[in-house]
Amino acid sequence: MLRFRLLVTSYAVSAYGNYLNLIALSLFSYEVTGTAFGIGAVMAVRLVAGVVAGPVAPVVGARIGRRAVMIGADAAQAVAMAGLAVGGEGTPLWALGCAVLVLGAGNTFFGVALRSAVPVMVGQEGRAHANGLLVTARSLATVLGFASAAPVIAHGGYGTAFAVNAASFVVSGAAVLVLRPRTEEDAPAPAEPAASVPGLPWSGVPALLLGLVALRGTDALASSSHNVALPVVAELAEAHNPALYMSRFWAAWAVGTVLAHQVLKRGGRARGERAFALGTCAMSCAFVLAFTGLPAVALVVAAAAAGFADGWTEIVYTSRLQAAADRERGRLFGLSATAEQGGFALGTVLAAAALESLSPLTVVALFHGAAVCGALALLFTTRPSRVDRKTTGRRYTGERPMSEKPSEGEATHGTRTGDGRLPGA
Repeated sequence: MLRFRLLVTSYAVSAYGNYLNLIALSLFSYEVTGTAFGIGAVMAVRLVAGVVAGPVAPVVGARIGRRAVMIGADAAQAVAMAGLAVGGEGTPLWALGCAVLVLGAGNTFFGVALRSAVPVMVGQEGRAHANGLLVTARSLATVLGFASAAPVIAHGGYGTAFAVNAASFVVSGAAVLVLRPRTEEDAPAPAEPAASVPGLPWSGVPALLLGLVALRGTDALASSSHNVALPVVAELAEAHNPALYMSRFWAAWAVGTVLAHQVLKRGGRARGERAFALGTCAMSCAFVLAFTGLPAVALVVAAAAAGFADGWTEIVYTSRLQAAADRERGRLFGLSATAEQGGFALGTVLAAAALESLSPLTVVALFHGAAVCGALALLFTTRPSRVDRKTTGRRYTGERPMSEKPSEGEATHGTRTGDGRLPGA
């Protein structure tokens, strides 16, 4: 586990650079393009690259190995950011476009490879705890990245911010290269029949898993609304210092995600789809509550509750997909990356348009209402039947002891994942 903890540390460094870069790249895009539309176009290129890379990442990983994919993704992103750091304010628009294209695809390639390799690194029984460590590392990196963006840019300019991001990718890639984590199963999986290898990424995926991925995509769409609306609310609530408002919000959110990991690792069970659906409901309600004009203390509590539910759902969801057989995990996480990035991209456009005529609370409530409806639908479809109760004598909870590995039938058929996402997405 020590080797994995070192890998998590390097992942946190990379995540810090990503969130620092998220602020720097947005401001830099405005300087290069000169318009707000340009900022949106640059972000769209990055998101679309991540969506397209989703189904490609598991195919590449199966051919060259997940560890090679992780190293290659970090190396490509490091080169892209180093190019922007050297070019500085004289960077042409086409070079900026190429860089964000590499960032979007690289984040997806790395994320799919890492998430699908976790059960190989730590074993099925340790995957929930490992996912919790990754979520905790990313949450802390989010706060530090956002908090340090302003002073880094103010004192060193965009070139320094980009150089720091490039260095963070070097640290991450070097850690994977030196630590050489085990990312592939020892025994090669038997080849699937030709009929089970369809052209569409979702073909052959069990309906329950498709429901989980669809809800995750809906959650990403909903989360885009509070990411877009929060700066507007911060400006209205504390016009003298909106950055402080946002920092307080995201710091409380990060504390909540850390607490979720602490609770789940003491639970002793790998939670299932019902826990994921309930967590999605709780997260959406907490985010909506945070936009109702609460006083400062109550806002911190609501943000922490949203973070707790956010961390809970991510750990549960990722662990659930990782219960699938090794040969299936890459495809599941590739499909998940496409759903998450696609949902967030669509939601960002729709939420920004809706804010032109609706209040932030209304927009956030509408978007998160869709996530609640999806979660309730999943809860309804997974509720225990009377036959199950009579046969087993107990309620089905969708959970299994964390020490219990999935059976061959379960793993093969998938009984149960930026990562360049924004926080709370």
